[in-house]
Amino acid sequence: MREQTVFEREPADGAWITRALAGSRQRSFWLDDVAGAATYPAATGALDADLAIVGGGYTGLWTALLAAQRDPSAEIVLLEGRTVGWAASGRNGGFCDASLTHGEENGQRRWPEEYERLVSLGERNLDAIEQTVADLAIDCDFERTGSLDVAVEPHQVPWLLDGDAGADTTVLDAAAVRAEIDSPTYLAGAWQHRSTAMVHPAKLAVGLARAAAEAGVRIHERSVVRSIGDDSSTGRVVLATDGSEVKARRVVLATNAFPSLLRRNRLMTVPVYDYVLMTEPLTTDQLSAIGWRNRQGVSDLANQFHYYRLSADNRILFGGYDAIYPTGGKMSAAHEERDASFRRLASHVRTTFPQLEDVRFSHRWAGAIDTSTRFCAFWGTARGGRVAYATGFTGLGVGATRFAGEVLLDLLDGVETERTTLRMVRERPLPFPPEPFASIGINATRWSLDEADHRRGHRNPLLRALDAMGLGFDS
Repeated sequence: MREQTVFEREPADGAWITRALAGSRQRSFWLDDVAGAATYPAATGALDADLAIVGGGYTGLWTALLAAQRDPSAEIVLLEGRTVGWAASGRNGGFCDASLTHGEENGQRRWPEEYERLVSLGERNLDAIEQTVADLAIDCDFERTGSLDVAVEPHQVPWLLDGDAGADTTVLDAAAVRAEIDSPTYLAGAWQHRSTAMVHPAKLAVGLARAAAEAGVRIHERSVVRSIGDDSSTGRVVLATDGSEVKARRVVLATNAFPSLLRRNRLMTVPVYDYVLMTEPLTTDQLSAIGWRNRQGVSDLANQFHYYRLSADNRILFGGYDAIYPTGGKMSAAHEERDASFRRLASHVRTTFPQLEDVRFSHRWAGAIDTSTRFCAFWGTARGGRVAYATGFTGLGVGATRFAGEVLLDLLDGVETERTTLRMVRERPLPFPPEPFASIGINATRWSLDEADHRRGHRNPLLRALDAMGLGFDS
């Protein structure tokens, strides 16, 4: 039997939604908040480097900083097509999570024999991020508040209350979870105290760029890499932009959702658009009405889930639910304005926090998630080990990108480390099919996940088949 979800049973009226969204800007609040940050010149002329990095998001920035720390004498060049942190790194929710596998279930099912090691590496990675932020004075509103998983439908409650919670996790019944954050939608919760930090995403990107530049990395913005080739006379990799040619001994590709410069990776990821709202700062009375004194990041347990958190100035960021794959898989700014998704999110905010009758939204935006079939990053090398790449983070990359940078440098060094011996690092996921089959399959899967949310979590034959094939859609 198909049942209504809590967000369908208690929808906000259309007039309230229109009023709450009126005046909101279609732009990432995070990027607006760093509008006066330092800029870097475009690449011009012929450049030589020991290491060239393509992409100025988290993966590229962490790789550049870590490389400079490993070898301060190295000539490192980073090429960014727009501006530092402009894409996913400046548009995400700011959940800096310890998980390297997009959650426990995904990691346990794919790599059970090494999962404990992956957990340890992820915890050490998050600790290292916290230490780097402190040591390099990166002002990114870092708060290690943990995360709160909430059940919002009766069938989700046993997933929390009947599970084996770890030492870092407090399981909460309905009364206890509402004592933490007062939402009538909450039926149970699980607070993981140390596994997640909240950050200001764009400030983190800006801070990493500043730290990398101070360490000697040459950063060039507005330098789109058009092609990758080889210089047979020197054995160097050649990257061509509109205004320069960079020859490097080694190259890292960190372009994530954007089309890969390597043909072998063209079907390995697809862009899926995620939509986000940001409120005006809550008043003291509004914040008191919902509690949230411990400032955890929150997500619910539906297949089409929401994630939300408080900013440093007590705005609510509220995103998720709709995950839209554009027909043909082409990225475009046109996909970022989707009125139906923003209105749906506004309604869900109202259902989650009916106390906030007067709340207004200041910003609305979207970004493309680099989705892989295994729901977490994968790595590889090309051109005789001179080129390394990492992509496919599938929406949980704020923390995992630092680990990815360490792996990329290990691979380029050709050394065996605790990281490179992981089966997770050595294996590639299954590719997506070409169009139009990708659109058909992805949209059928999205419909099936929505159906499961309306049928007490029961999965139809398509989802069960995908589970059996290890395609990641039960994450």
